[in-house]
Amino acid sequence: MRPLAVQRLGRIRYADGLDLQASLVTERKSASIPDTLLLLEHDPVFTLGRNAQPQNLRLSEETLRQKGFDVFEIGRGGDVTFHGPGQVVGYPIIDLSPDRRDVHRYVRDLEDVMIRTCADFDVQASQVPGLTGAWVGEDKIGAIGVRISRWVTSHGFALNVSTDLAGFDLIVPCGIQDKGVTSLEKFLGRTIPLDDVMDSFARHFAAVFDRQLPPEDAPREKG
Repeated sequence: MRPLAVQRLGRIRYADGLDLQASLVTERKSASIPDTLLLLEHDPVFTLGRNAQPQNLRLSEETLRQKGFDVFEIGRGGDVTFHGPGQVVGYPIIDLSPDRRDVHRYVRDLEDVMIRTCADFDVQASQVPGLTGAWVGEDKIGAIGVRISRWVTSHGFALNVSTDLAGFDLIVPCGIQDKGVTSLEKFLGRTIPLDDVMDSFARHFAAVFDRQLPPEDAPREKG
């Protein structure tokens, strides 16, 4: 079983996250680091993937920046999404070779990680045929946008925990017109510690991807 290192980075700017991912992908391709999972929050930002449609931004990029949001066009899959404080973002930097070289399977596995994490907090999320992410009824609670280069992954997934969902009102999230967005705290009506969600993510990611958490990266027990 391969080791999995977990880095909990706190709240960082999106640009810093991009730079760190690029560095770690290079190191992972050269086998100088183990498979790594980054867990973090971002300052408010809108990101446009390779398939993003301009009309899915309800305001211009210039107006969004004037309102204090960062806007990035990036090389992951998917359309437009929002990241902000209270959202747990996971960036796996893992080598899918030799036995997991299947993009469709990789995305489904990330969905499984989010669904299992939601279940730890008594929220029944699920997959929706034809769509990506984790869903609670008609509302998306977790989004996915990935990049894979020589079978080393980057970008990843984002679960809304206590996110200010108003950010999603400024876009058509993931280009989907007829669905809503929710969060763990909105659904449950109570506060959920982000550290607890990150612990669940780490544990379930390791289980789904058959990786071993070293003792220093093992999820903390709830006291």
